[in-house]
Amino acid sequence: MDLKSLIRDIPDFPEPGIIFRDITPLLRDPQGLRYTIDALTEQSAAFTPDCVVGIESRGFMFGVPIAQQLGVGFIPVRKSGKLPAEVHSIEYELEYGKGLLEIHKDALCQGDRVLILDDLLATGGTAKATADMVEKTGAQVAACVFVIELLALEGRKKFNHHTPVVSLIQY
Repeated sequence: MDLKSLIRDIPDFPEPGIIFRDITPLLRDPQGLRYTIDALTEQSAAFTPDCVVGIESRGFMFGVPIAQQLGVGFIPVRKSGKLPAEVHSIEYELEYGKGLLEIHKDALCQGDRVLILDDLLATGGTAKATADMVEKTGAQVAACVFVIELLALEGRKKFNHHTPVVSLIQY
């Protein structure tokens, strides 16, 4: 399936000179959405995760059905102030500034194999911050999986060479 045909380019968003890769048409298309979830699940199964960690918010859309298909649990990584229990927090660099992500301290167990999932790998700041928080809990990152990867921004270089990084679509 040609998934790129279901990704809409929005020029000059959120800033002039940026091309935003919009997944809304992909989410709207039942066959494209099913194909994407199945392809991500197939790629992810090889890493035998104990759980899927999805990054707010689009990582939730793909992470929950993939966790369900893999027969594992789902853990949300949220923006600051959204989780009710004790959290690990980490500040990270965005393309356009800084952000703060959080995960519940008791969300993962020592030695858990974690699959980190999001819709887009750009500079890698968000995913790397998530990986660092996962490791703070004593769990290990089995792999990072994305729908889209922007190759020119070299986000995969943020991870050590032992962390597999998988993407379905590359620009």
